Amino acid sequence: MAATCAIDLSDVQGGILHGYRLEHAVHLSLHAGTTEAARRCLARLLDEGVTNALRPDSRPSSTLNVAITYAGFRMLGLSPVLLDRFPLVFRQEARARAPSLGDVGVSDPQNWEAHSGTGHVQMTVTAYADSAALLDERTTSLRDLLTDGGEVEVLPAQQTHALPQMVEHFGFADGGSQPCVEGVPVSDPTRSTVAGGGIPVGRSGWSPVKLGEFILGYADEDGHVAEDPTSILVRNGSYVVHRKLAQDVVAFEASLDRAAAESGLPRELVAAKVIGRWRDGVPLVLSPSRSIDDDTDLSKAKEPTPANDFRYLPHDRDGFACPHGAHIRRVNPRDAIVFGDRVHDTGRLTARHRIIRRGMPFGAPIDDAVSSEKDQERGLMFICYNADIERQFETIQRAWCTDGDAFYLGEDQDFLLANERSSGKMTIPVRGAPPKFITAPADLVVTRSMEYLFAPSIRALHRLAAGRFS
Repeated sequence: MAATCAIDLSDVQGGILHGYRLEHAVHLSLHAGTTEAARRCLARLLDEGVTNALRPDSRPSSTLNVAITYAGFRMLGLSPVLLDRFPLVFRQEARARAPSLGDVGVSDPQNWEAHSGTGHVQMTVTAYADSAALLDERTTSLRDLLTDGGEVEVLPAQQTHALPQMVEHFGFADGGSQPCVEGVPVSDPTRSTVAGGGIPVGRSGWSPVKLGEFILGYADEDGHVAEDPTSILVRNGSYVVHRKLAQDVVAFEASLDRAAAESGLPRELVAAKVIGRWRDGVPLVLSPSRSIDDDTDLSKAKEPTPANDFRYLPHDRDGFACPHGAHIRRVNPRDAIVFGDRVHDTGRLTARHRIIRRGMPFGAPIDDAVSSEKDQERGLMFICYNADIERQFETIQRAWCTDGDAFYLGEDQDFLLANERSSGKMTIPVRGAPPKFITAPADLVVTRSMEYLFAPSIRALHRLAAGRFS
């Protein structure tokens, strides 16, 4: 029986449904030596104040949320009967999932940060703040709060900071395409609307994505209500993916130089073809050409919210505006994937593979005047929420980004996420002429760590801290 869509936002952790647009964050990973220490640690976080999803009257100055790994649930004393009912993808160590996700070569788990994906991490604590100074204060206070006589190990903190103009390190506006979730009040109407953020319906309509695609205990797009291992534990919670991704900005810019020379296309047009949007976030489908040259600087987002109300069919069926292999077309195919001469409406398919992204860059942007900065690591702390890690995040990563079959691209991988097994090329269709092929180098983005977690409801966190699931 399908659950009603009415949701108690006071019971849902705030970071799932709201981004808050706070520009600084810290991510702390914890390992407790005993069940009692793990429960005390969780109780202290609850006393500190875990942020819920009730929309505040004004933007908060800081937020606090917590997520738990399978190893963490075991340490908290969850009964074996309940532990065994978690999905296999969650029970397995994250390192075991890595090869199928394209984490090979330099991204192989053997090269990850210490303890990542091994079951050592039991909880992650994420705090956002509206200033770097406040973030430093919160980082210090959280470390002091969570250390429990040596029984709780707090691993090195990972701080992240938004870049100017809200771009990511490759220089493209980011964060403008988020799902519009059924039954959830829109926290920022300029950034999250049904049109473009929902599911394509008919020729021009859109509908919100069902709540159960992101929050457990509610109906998803197939009418199913996920309740394993028990509804008391998972209702109002969501599965979380943490991936630390290093970005090689120097190699990316060099690849654009090479691709422009190979294709004869303007450099910034090549960059837009790779991503599917211009650097300021305007999608190619809405603006396939501009008066540009190789020296045009499009790195600054001109609009606070990149346009998101667009489709690929029928006008760009063949990918002449936005290539089938472009990053945004692969991670969210929207209304269509083309099989030969037959066009399939994939609004329903896309709806089953949406995620809520909450990532933020780490590391300073490259300053060309300071050569030493080119050797410093920078990238994205990728975080996403979904109801089914395998069906949602892993399908996007494995079947759409590191496999080209869904787009009739063979071994062509996502230009940004290509690894050593890729064909090494990207195809750019050209109207009335043969396609152009550009070199897609491997390892522009390298995985440094990964964890699969679950963000329980506020009520479930209290029950876990009190040992009421044992």
